[in-house]
Amino acid sequence: MPKLLVIFGATGQQGGALIDHVLNTPSLSLEFTLRGTTRNASKPAASALKDRGVEIVEPLCDHIGSEQITYCISRGNAVWDEGSVEVEIKQGKAIADASVTAGVTQLIWSSLPNVTKMTNGEHGLAHFDSKAEVEEYIRNLNIRSTFFMPGWFMQNHLSIMPLVKSDDGSYTFRQPWPSTTRIPVINIRDTGKFLAPVLANPDKYHGKRLTCATAFYTPVEMAETWSKVLGKNVKLQQVTEEESFVIQFTEEQKKMIKDASTLMTKYEYYGSTGDDDLAWTLAQLTDRPVTWEEFLQDHRPLFL
Repeated sequence: MPKLLVIFGATGQQGGALIDHVLNTPSLSLEFTLRGTTRNASKPAASALKDRGVEIVEPLCDHIGSEQITYCISRGNAVWDEGSVEVEIKQGKAIADASVTAGVTQLIWSSLPNVTKMTNGEHGLAHFDSKAEVEEYIRNLNIRSTFFMPGWFMQNHLSIMPLVKSDDGSYTFRQPWPSTTRIPVINIRDTGKFLAPVLANPDKYHGKRLTCATAFYTPVEMAETWSKVLGKNVKLQQVTEEESFVIQFTEEQKKMIKDASTLMTKYEYYGSTGDDDLAWTLAQLTDRPVTWEEFLQDHRPLFL
């Protein structure tokens, strides 16, 4: 009998990518049936998942309680979660508790390093620390668990930090980080590649963190690759959080960018063990993740 994989945030980038990978991988699609949760089951993305055979449920996510979570995960063998900063700690702990109560055999949590602890209180980063707090809580529960720790999304450069084309035809790659900063970059569509080994062998990865990125790239390397792909010179420009490319952001988002810049330039995104942790994670994969150059080639028409 197939196992049930329950995915919280099924229409989000991470949840949606995991669903795609499971449905497109015969060994996984035969092993798992899929249930996804979303705030709005009538939106096109949710309807599209229904058409592909995914069961969609719509809990009251803003006021989620144990009964609603138990309903969502009943009969579930694995749970994936992608939460928002505002409600993440409350919902994450509630999901974990309900998973234990419901007898879920595996819990996968989307986590990140605890910046406050990593920097001995010198810096904090709410988007990281909230996920880490839930991870710590899960580690003290009686449930098999694994922690997916994604790097910087390549997709961010299709939206919040796009390549800028000037009227004269020149290109500028604007970044808030110094040119030598090492950024762990991931195509978030590769989520399923990183989690497939975990779904196949829960015991092996119990308590493990997956450091999920293709590689570390500097802004210089990213700009050079962009130049190669476009066949045009792409100039790298370091900007501050007050400058034009982040005017669209809220004050909280601007602060997050500034804090993230401090983290990556002084402590690195994953801390001092990041290189070894990434090498270990990549060694677990069967399918090679997409490189920055391949990602740009796939989206090249958008930049011209």
